[in-house]
Amino acid sequence: MGKLVWLAAYPKSGNTWLRAFLHNYIAQPQAPYSINALTDFSAVECAAAFFRPHAKKPVAQLTPAEAQKLRPAVHHDLTKLHPDLVFVKTHNANLALHGTAFCTPSVTAGAIYILRDPRDVALSYAAYTGLSVDETIAFMSQTGAANRGTDLQVFELLSSWSAHVASWTQDRKTLSLRYEDMINAPQTAFARVVSYLGDNDNQARLTQAIAFSRFDILAGQEHRDGYQAHAPGARAKFFRQGHAAAWQTALTPAQVARIETDHGELMQRFGYL
Repeated sequence: MGKLVWLAAYPKSGNTWLRAFLHNYIAQPQAPYSINALTDFSAVECAAAFFRPHAKKPVAQLTPAEAQKLRPAVHHDLTKLHPDLVFVKTHNANLALHGTAFCTPSVTAGAIYILRDPRDVALSYAAYTGLSVDETIAFMSQTGAANRGTDLQVFELLSSWSAHVASWTQDRKTLSLRYEDMINAPQTAFARVVSYLGDNDNQARLTQAIAFSRFDILAGQEHRDGYQAHAPGARAKFFRQGHAAAWQTALTPAQVARIETDHGELMQRFGYL
């Protein structure tokens, strides 16, 4: 059986919130766990540090094909980070490229996938990257959408929002959560997380972990201490609003129509239409 539990999401869909919750649940701290210590119990799959030992050139110079060739060895290394399950953050679609899977099956124990209304994703991702909303909507429709490799991380394949969601939610071993349910019914949503991981009888622990990972707590930490994992050059705070349905007043009718045309089938399936 594999050891890696993938914490997967399209960018700006709640992945960091899930990691904060897990750290507060696992560690049971007396105060909220620092957002700048979220690698204590989880790893970031694309981090350059994991690829350097296997690369024969600077990580920033790796082609997508070269990065893919290294991924199985990197994922095997990740299984050694902890004696039991290892949580691994990824924004990759659960697909394969150049004959290599982005999530190596032989070392995979399961996955927790968060999806968010793509109309809200477009707003949040645009604010984060500095692209216009229209540019972001177009990016989210591209099956080849990807993040290029840098000195800090290797190539990531996002694909389109619809393809990303479909790639993860079609796997029966994956626990799928909606960001909106995490906001509106956190006790129920996060209880599903701990139940999936095999723990069902710690209500007080669950309640405290939820309280310690509230959006205002995370945003307050970023305001006070900064967020070290924030992408260099990012145009907005990482923890920006934390609301659902902001698109209703922020997107134009044309922008809403474009997103619903691009992703209507998956939006319908998950209750967004």
